[in-house]
Amino acid sequence: MPLPTTSPTTRREFLKTSTLAGGAIVGALSLRPSVYASGDDTLRVGLIGCGGRGTGAASQALNADTRVKLTAMGDMFADNLQVSLKSLRESRDLENKLDVPPERQFVGFDAYKQVLASGVDVVLLATPPHFRPMHLQAAIEAGKHVFAEKPCAVDTPGVHSVLRTCEEARKKGLAVVSGLCLRYHDPYREAVRRIREGAIGDVRTLMANDYRGPIWIKPRQPDWTDMHWQMRNWYYFTWLSGDFNVEQHVHNLDVCAWAMGDEYPVKAIGMGGREVRKGPEYGNIYDHHSVVYEYANGTRLISNTRQIQGCKNDISVSILGSRGTALLTERRNGVRIAAQDDWTYREEAKNLYQVEHDELFSSIRAGKPINNGEYMAKSTLLAIMGRMATYTGQEITWDMAWKSKEDLSPPKYEWGEIASPAVAVPGVTRFL
Repeated sequence: MPLPTTSPTTRREFLKTSTLAGGAIVGALSLRPSVYASGDDTLRVGLIGCGGRGTGAASQALNADTRVKLTAMGDMFADNLQVSLKSLRESRDLENKLDVPPERQFVGFDAYKQVLASGVDVVLLATPPHFRPMHLQAAIEAGKHVFAEKPCAVDTPGVHSVLRTCEEARKKGLAVVSGLCLRYHDPYREAVRRIREGAIGDVRTLMANDYRGPIWIKPRQPDWTDMHWQMRNWYYFTWLSGDFNVEQHVHNLDVCAWAMGDEYPVKAIGMGGREVRKGPEYGNIYDHHSVVYEYANGTRLISNTRQIQGCKNDISVSILGSRGTALLTERRNGVRIAAQDDWTYREEAKNLYQVEHDELFSSIRAGKPINNGEYMAKSTLLAIMGRMATYTGQEITWDMAWKSKEDLSPPKYEWGEIASPAVAVPGVTRFL
C-alpha cells in the first residue's frame, strides 16, 4: 500500500496555520444564519478524520438538519476515507446530502487545511486526539463551527491551546460542541439535575468504572514506516490517544465532574500498568489504571479502568450521597436514584450521539452557538492528571497538572522513522 505523501511539518507550523479566506467575517455571519458559504441557507459540512467515529458523526450531522450537505472529507489515509464515503453512500437517508467529488477528498497530514479551505461552514474533528488542539485552532481561525470528538488533547499544553481557541470561538460567535456525549443524554441530564438539586444529599464518594475487553489491533505491514504503523495503531500510543483512561474513560470522569457542579479535584494518586498487553504491538499504553481523586472538601472520586479479555465488564458511574445513592449507566433503566424519593428513568431516550448534532445545528441556525470549551478541556485534564499519577506513581495535584510542561508531540510530522515511546514505569518515570 503506497504511503500518503506530504511535506514534513512541525507542530509549531501546524499551530501557525493562517486564517483562511472568509474566516474573519464568519463570526458575524453566524448571527445571520441565512448567509452561508454555499450562497444559500445550506450548511456545508467537512469531515476531518474518517474512522468509525468520524463516519458516525458525519451521518448524525447530516440527519440533524434538512438543509445540510457533506462536501469535503480529509484523512491521513486514502483507504480510510474511501471506506467512510462508501458507508455513507450506502445509507438511503443520506443519498441527497453527499457532495464529495474526488477534488474535495484530501489525504495526508495537511488534509485538514484543505478541508477548511474548501468552503465548508461546519467541521467535524474526529482524528486521533493528539491532533485535536491544532485542528480546532485552525478551524476557529478559519471561521468554522466545530464538532470536536473527545478527548480534546493528550497533554497539558494541548488543553491550554483548546481553552484559548474556545475563548476565541466565543468572541467570534462560533459553535464548539464536544463529543462528551453523556452530557447530551436525557437520562443523564435528568439524573445530574436531581443530584445537583440535592436528591441524594451532599455527594461524598463517586465511583467511575470502565471495565471492558480488548479492542482492535492492526499488524504491521512490510511497507509501513514507523510513523505509518503508529498512526494506524494510534490507540496504543500515548502521544496519539492519551492512553485509554484519557481516550475513553474521559466520558465517565466528565460525568463525575458534571455531577459535582463542574468542580474538579485538587489531587490524585493511583497505580496502573501492563498486566496482559505487554508486547511491542501494544505501543506504550497501560491495560489498567486505578486512581483516587480528592476534592477540596474531602469528597473522593474513585476511578478504575481495565481492558483485559475474559473479565467482567462494567461501565458505570455510582454516586454516594449523605441521603441516598445514584447509578448512571447506559443500560436500559440503568439510570436511577435510591433515596427518600426513589426514581428511575424509564422513557425512551433519543440517541445521545444524534442529540449532540441536533443541538449543534439548531444553535447555529438560531445564531446562539453552543460552546462546550471549558468543561471539555478541564475534564480532559482530569483524565490526563490520572494518567500522570499512574505513570509516575506520585501524588499529582491539580495545580501540577495545570502547569505541566510535558509535550507529547513528535519532533516532526512525516512518513518516516519515529522512535517507539518507552512504557512508563511508576517510581522511575518523572513528572514533567
